[in-house]
Amino acid sequence: MAINLSPQVFLFLSQILGKKIVDSTGRPWGRVCDLVVTSAEIYPPVTGVLFKPIGKKAILRFSWEKIIDLGRELIVEPANIGNQIEVPVKEGELLLKESLLDKQIVDTHGAKVLRVNDLHLLKVNHSLRLVHVDVGLRGLMRRVGWEKAMDRFFQWFFDYHLTDSLIPWRFVQPLSSPDLLRLRIAQNRLAQLHPADLADIIEELDIHKRSEVFQSLDIETAAEALEETDPKIQVRLIENLNPAHASDIIEEMSPSEAADLLGDLPKEKAEGILKEMEKEIAEDVKELLVHPEEKAGGLMTTSFPALPPQANVQEALDHLRQQAENLDLIYYLYVTDAEEHLLGVVSLRDLFTAHPQASLADLMDARVVTVTVEEGKEEIASLFAKYGFQAIPVTDEHNRIKGVITFKNLLEVVAPQLGK
Repeated sequence: MAINLSPQVFLFLSQILGKKIVDSTGRPWGRVCDLVVTSAEIYPPVTGVLFKPIGKKAILRFSWEKIIDLGRELIVEPANIGNQIEVPVKEGELLLKESLLDKQIVDTHGAKVLRVNDLHLLKVNHSLRLVHVDVGLRGLMRRVGWEKAMDRFFQWFFDYHLTDSLIPWRFVQPLSSPDLLRLRIAQNRLAQLHPADLADIIEELDIHKRSEVFQSLDIETAAEALEETDPKIQVRLIENLNPAHASDIIEEMSPSEAADLLGDLPKEKAEGILKEMEKEIAEDVKELLVHPEEKAGGLMTTSFPALPPQANVQEALDHLRQQAENLDLIYYLYVTDAEEHLLGVVSLRDLFTAHPQASLADLMDARVVTVTVEEGKEEIASLFAKYGFQAIPVTDEHNRIKGVITFKNLLEVVAPQLGK
């Protein structure tokens, strides 16, 4: 049966909730409590209506297809109201009022956490679709019945027309959806954000929602966001995970960041995570843990590229290409002998401009500025300022390379607000 609607009409959820439901004979059914949508689509269609029957406590559901007209009243096809049953929300469905209204959402376009004041729906022929989220003052005033009065006041007092503040649904990530913990990188819009923006969003949330959102992320995205998050919040997020899950995430972090995090955790928790980590990664992290955080040994990363002097440029580029995902540094390639003595350094620019068969021994600069593992942050900062390097190698008393300090790692200690 066709719905008697104009081709395209916009409605707000607040205009539908509480609406009286009658059948085509005029017999009253009750009032609208909520709308059900299928959340898998870009603009979710309404598939069901929840309503409270007259004189009953139970909340019942009927299909959107039963609706004949949606005007001052919601008119449905004639049927026995007793045949309507309580139907639980299925996987992939969302209750608009219960899951979204007054809840926090993430605007993934603007990378902000916002509160939902209303929902904007579009009627097209026989369907009703969720198209926008209203996060503005006007949406809140509409719900309490003050919209027109507020419009008049703003026009009179400020000579300003208060507009709706709408965000397209395709940019929205709900934080109260029952499906949140089942989302993965292909569907989760949070995973498309820059890690620094995602970290800011996680920090804005309360402790329970923060953990819920963090645990909805895939391992790689969680690790990237964790590296950009405040250290105190890092600890709380990891403390809520079992050691196996925590180890999977920490293994994806840079060794220096992983060491800093584990160093802030309770000893028992840190040891449990280290036991679950891959042996080689765990050994690298343990090596960094023995150094104070504000000394060179605590600032360095052990994930850097190094090759022998006899390697040629083509081999070096192939090595960087193959290992790039696992390296914290690719600005420079360090030339070392079999005992890891530091012989020289080659910049990425030099590699790109040199002949593919040229050896690293002929290309390297042997005048390498280094620091010891016990060097303090002030002296390291002075060297970065003096030479303008992107990274400085750390060596022991025998000139064996132990790690590399990147400029970003230094900033995180010297100026945390800039380093994160």
